[in-house]
Amino acid sequence: MLRIAVPNKGSLSEPAAAMLREAGYRQRRDSRELVLPDPDNDVEFFFLRPRDIAVYVGKGTVDAGITGRDLLLDSGAEAVEHLELGFAGSTFRFAAPAGRLSQVSQIDGLRVATSYPVLVAEHLRSQGVTPTEVVRLDGAVETAIRLGVADVIADVVETGSTLRAAGLEVFGEPLLRSEAVLVRREEGPQPVGLDVLTRRLQGVLTARQYVLMDYDVPLELVDAAVAITPGLESPTVSPLHNREWAAVRAMVRRDHTNRVMDALYDVGARAILVTSIHACRL
Repeated sequence: MLRIAVPNKGSLSEPAAAMLREAGYRQRRDSRELVLPDPDNDVEFFFLRPRDIAVYVGKGTVDAGITGRDLLLDSGAEAVEHLELGFAGSTFRFAAPAGRLSQVSQIDGLRVATSYPVLVAEHLRSQGVTPTEVVRLDGAVETAIRLGVADVIADVVETGSTLRAAGLEVFGEPLLRSEAVLVRREEGPQPVGLDVLTRRLQGVLTARQYVLMDYDVPLELVDAAVAITPGLESPTVSPLHNREWAAVRAMVRRDHTNRVMDALYDVGARAILVTSIHACRL
């Protein structure tokens, strides 16, 4: 039975559960549940702190897990990224009092506060920068400078409004662009069932990114229409009762839907329909 670690709380928890549910797996109904067997799919879910998941995976206690790329890199665990999951995106940046610093090299000899000390220390080392100290804080990192704990902070930045409210501004290039990832152990054979889990999650990602588009088009315009909707491999083209027309079906990126419909209509396609994809295997 494949053992999968899932975030028990926080911003990763609900999206991870939703993705697994879309992939056909059972998910808990009570947040107090710590273990959830799913015998129909030959898996067992363990609900753990997101920061601990990579550690459990690296030690082989569980076979795979969902966590953030930032948490994986900060854990120092013997686990590796197996699949990007496309949610919980974030950017990790340095920040300092407005107008004080402009590049990462200026951190040399300063104190840095962060909730990700391993990740930050490794990044600075790779840049040839040596801070006086990397101070680990579990939260409210943006107050560290005002309280005299640090000269610089490194934290997840979304809109930057919290930093600006604290009189801080970001500088330098991002340390990391993070998102939710499926992780597995770095060494050893691939766990039995991981390939099935991977295909299912990839199917969910594809279903979220694409729609099915059906339309009718005159035979002499099929090539022009197909050039607009080439599909993933090749579209399906079927004859209609009216022999001068054909029906075409193709997968189209969801975020391109309306532009593609406009282009097809201009070419001469009609009866253009769009259908969501609930699951797929490629």
